[in-house]
Amino acid sequence: MDGPNSFGEILLVEDNPGDVRLTKELLKETGYDPTVHVVSDGPDALEFLSRRGDYADAPRPDAILLDLHLPRMDGTDVLERMDDDVRDVPVIVLSGAQRDQEFESDEIEAVVDARVQKPLDPDEFDAIVQSLSEQPAE
Repeated sequence: MDGPNSFGEILLVEDNPGDVRLTKELLKETGYDPTVHVVSDGPDALEFLSRRGDYADAPRPDAILLDLHLPRMDGTDVLERMDDDVRDVPVIVLSGAQRDQEFESDEIEAVVDARVQKPLDPDEFDAIVQSLSEQPAE
């Protein structure tokens, strides 16, 4: 990544419309102006990331904001089933529960770049984006 501006395309995987709205407001409040693509469940997230079905023309996201508690397939299953060609996309987990209740395996923990507890705090989110922007590309 080249910096915060490299977060031009964000995939937000969130089933709660209120949290979608708040997350978009948070992005504006922190000064980022990405295009936010929203899907509300795990299967749609995988379709978007693999550019299949209704998402054949979807852009490759620069970051994934992922709620773990989703209908049809939870976020941990999404992480396990992501295609290898999107494994380098930073994943920020949005969680309403404590970290150790959310992650059951080191494999899942290894693919998550950061965690943010809901409700999102603008300063915490900004610090995470800054730290991800400073990491060298793999």
